[in-house]
Amino acid sequence: MDEVIRIGNRFLMKIRSLPLLGHIAFGVIDRGTNVLQVRPTTLCPLNCLFCSVDAGPRTRFRQTEYIVDRSHLVKWVEAVARYKGDVLEALIDGVGDPLTYPEIVELVRDLKKIVPRVALETHGANLTKDLALKLVDVGLDRINLSIDTLNPEKARYLQGASWFDVLRVKEIAEFIVRETPIDIHLTPLWIPGVNDRDIEEIIEWGLRIGVGKKYPPFGIQKYVRHKYGRKIKGVREVSWEEFRKFLENLELKYGVPLLWDKMDFGFRRSVKVPEKYHVGEVIEVEVRGPGWLWGELLAVDTEWSRVITVVGADYAPPKKKLKVRILRCKDNIYVARRI
Repeated sequence: MDEVIRIGNRFLMKIRSLPLLGHIAFGVIDRGTNVLQVRPTTLCPLNCLFCSVDAGPRTRFRQTEYIVDRSHLVKWVEAVARYKGDVLEALIDGVGDPLTYPEIVELVRDLKKIVPRVALETHGANLTKDLALKLVDVGLDRINLSIDTLNPEKARYLQGASWFDVLRVKEIAEFIVRETPIDIHLTPLWIPGVNDRDIEEIIEWGLRIGVGKKYPPFGIQKYVRHKYGRKIKGVREVSWEEFRKFLENLELKYGVPLLWDKMDFGFRRSVKVPEKYHVGEVIEVEVRGPGWLWGELLAVDTEWSRVITVVGADYAPPKKKLKVRILRCKDNIYVARRI
């Protein structure tokens, strides 16, 4: 059974039985491509100043963190992959850092039995040479490594952690590129006016050590201000047109593709698991625990086929039946309001 543990005024929920389609923070997300997003945990050790999902110990908006039982998660990945019949990659990502998942090695091993390619995203805080070698043994194909600066002081500032050592992460990344078959795809976030030159230094470093052995070497990200994310004071969010121009200038300077439409990961559109509910539809759900953010509940539909986030509902006891109206349902991710 699922377990909810109270930690101070917040919660940790261990998921062992809930459906794993329907939530943005955990489970399996199918966006209609041949890549499945696999989200085993919401935990993160960092407090990045720009975090779009307010992760880490200093979170303000999160009520609950989630950890999904590995065997349960693998069964759902297998079922979704079987339905699609065309899954190239399982990308282990999330609203936390996947390397906080205690069974990350075993999860990669299990996923490799289902799909030909497995990748994961991380800032590298929990990455070690020993862990990298274990991930080699179970067949990890790629690490999407988020390094936003190579400057140790600035990295501690941006990652919101006085203990964070980007030079250690840099050293391990170089070891992985040099000594293992795992590819590194560098994914720095461009924060205009804060790390402009740092982005160039990351590109120069990446090219020097040989990232992108099999896959595109860089995937520079755009700083976006989200409602429940962290915002850096004084930093303006540039338009997508300005962001594209920034990347085009770097492409010209370094001779490497940086625009997504020029990169080839082998991604393509694919059969999509059909959405079960639609905006405006009224359904009955059963409360199963506290929601991810404050003012939310975690619920399940009557068939136990989807999880539903119920907003505008501070509390209802577990197993309480509620009538809700679906507000959002994109990519089988459901948000509803109690009526």
